[in-house]
Amino acid sequence: MAMADKTTEAVAVAQTTGMPRLHKIIFSVLLAALIVLPFVVYPIFAMKVMCFALFAAAFNLLLGFGGLLSFGHAAYFGGASYIAAHAAKVWGLTPELAVLTGTAAAAVLGLVIGALSIRRQGIYFAMVTLAFAQMVYFVALQAEFTGGEDGIQSVPRGDLFGLISLEGNIALYFFVLTLTFGGILLLYRIVHSPFGQVLKAIRENEPRAISLGYDVNRYKLIVFTLSATMAGLAGATKSQVFQLASLTDVHWSMSGEVVLMTLLGGMGTIFGPLVGAGIIVTMQNYLATFGAWVTVIQGVIFVLGVLLFREGVVGVLARWLKKPL
Repeated sequence: MAMADKTTEAVAVAQTTGMPRLHKIIFSVLLAALIVLPFVVYPIFAMKVMCFALFAAAFNLLLGFGGLLSFGHAAYFGGASYIAAHAAKVWGLTPELAVLTGTAAAAVLGLVIGALSIRRQGIYFAMVTLAFAQMVYFVALQAEFTGGEDGIQSVPRGDLFGLISLEGNIALYFFVLTLTFGGILLLYRIVHSPFGQVLKAIRENEPRAISLGYDVNRYKLIVFTLSATMAGLAGATKSQVFQLASLTDVHWSMSGEVVLMTLLGGMGTIFGPLVGAGIIVTMQNYLATFGAWVTVIQGVIFVLGVLLFREGVVGVLARWLKKPL
């Protein structure tokens, strides 16, 4: 009964309360900073950070709030990248339609793989998602339209709605900003909806949630598909930024990177994955001169982060402030 009352109360709160004032301030400051950012740093770098921030936030929806550890999220990120690049280069679609096509493909792929994976739990679920992701990788490697090891190169940026040229980095930046910031706000709304509260209840105590009458597998499939869709949005957007879709996007190491970003920033927090993505992408960019040592440095930072910030950077800040972040 206590669990039922707690879940019902959480759902009621999610229905009646708006965004906390602290979160409004953080989002406002973040938006203001992002508007100024392309005039301070290289726009391509800033866009890469935003794409991976959305990717990490999408993965966090599945792991941090759904309690499902996937080792195959590169399949949706990279799969959408390939489809969007192909749609723009071969089909001649405008940027927004190309991104929408890639995102829709990721949603379908997530629905199919999710339906086959959610019946497993724990490490078995993780291994099944990894196996499916490897299948997507080999399709990308062997299929004719993907370009094999060369990938899809020279993807045209085109004109937004057929009117606004995105060839310039600044114009493209604000297109990417709209997509990624809108996607993060959508994920925030999902987490703080009645659906999100039920997800948390399932994560905390799945047998109790089943006893309360929730169709747990249906909720898992929905959150899996939503997470794959938003990861696809990030991947499709990245293909427009770099004008490239490559095997790196679907490689298993990309799935590992997004896990690292989420854990380093703070699993189960709203802003943690954004911070984690910013840290990892910044390291990759500014430590590139170290070559293969970058991965070693990343490993050391990850170990230190786990030892010193077990809840992630934002998780520790939230505990200090005693406010959810």
